[in-house]
Amino acid sequence: MQVFRKLLLPFSLLYSIIIMLRNFFYDKGILNSTRYNFPVICVGNLSVGGTGKTPMTEFLISFLKDKYKLAVLSRGYKRKSKGFILADDHTTAEEIGDEPFQYFNKFKNIHVAVDANRHNGIYELKKLVNPDIIILDDAFQHRKVVAGFNILLTVYNDLYVDDFILPAGNLRDNIRQAKRADVIIVTKCPADFNEEGRKRILNKIKPKAHQKIFFSSIAYSDIISGSQGDIKIEKIKGEHFNLVTGIAKPAPLVNYLKQKGLDFTHYSYPDHHNFSVQEIEKLKKMKLIITTEKDYVRIANSIENMYYLGIKPEFLFNEEENFKKVISSFLNRY
Repeated sequence: MQVFRKLLLPFSLLYSIIIMLRNFFYDKGILNSTRYNFPVICVGNLSVGGTGKTPMTEFLISFLKDKYKLAVLSRGYKRKSKGFILADDHTTAEEIGDEPFQYFNKFKNIHVAVDANRHNGIYELKKLVNPDIIILDDAFQHRKVVAGFNILLTVYNDLYVDDFILPAGNLRDNIRQAKRADVIIVTKCPADFNEEGRKRILNKIKPKAHQKIFFSSIAYSDIISGSQGDIKIEKIKGEHFNLVTGIAKPAPLVNYLKQKGLDFTHYSYPDHHNFSVQEIEKLKKMKLIITTEKDYVRIANSIENMYYLGIKPEFLFNEEENFKKVISSFLNRY
């Protein structure tokens, strides 16, 4: 832990007490939670940002969208609107946030909505479109609603069991709340991750008897995509480009591109960064830009020379089918 963050430990203690009391009130029924008689799947984490919620949510969408009437509900972080919004053909990323807009833009025949009040968002979705399944994007800490199935994500080299409560650490909830997860997925494992590493993490996390634990890595596309078409990533070898990221943890992407032997300059912005007019003008002058899909959907309309590199989670130890069976088993209860 950095020296400065150690100085914040007293504030973390205070925040931890507040969080513990809040969870105690929910556990004892002093504060009310709502359960649902239809499938609600939550994808979340205990820390702030960068655990891979977006690609995991997309994995679930891809798996379920052809079998069920599917809706995704998100808070819509940093959107320039309030209340409940159901995305339609006129919706913009500014209205619903970059990740929900990415889901809506990428997948057809699903419904995407945003609402900071998850209970109200679920109510509105059922009233307006009556989906078979609702996926809650980033709602693990929202105790007002009780998802039927909770997926908790944690990064292999930044496990929640090794972290501290904000502001000294990155946890926004107590690690004991991991007990509410049905599945724990250790994300962003390196290419050389092996059985020894798996056992080491299992010994650290110590999953409960009811919990399944899976391990995944990031699988990058071998093409970059943009409004002008697709380009094999090998085709840009030897050509300098600019990497522009507005995500919490760009290091895996940077390392991947370096391993490919590519020549680039990295411009790193904060997670969910709202690009100013001046920044957009600066980007327009660059010959070639590669970015993340999340950043692309927000600013590509303003910049022609921009492409994104797609990613998806890849389950390790041949356990993708086992993960799907766990999800299917939950859905078969309804």
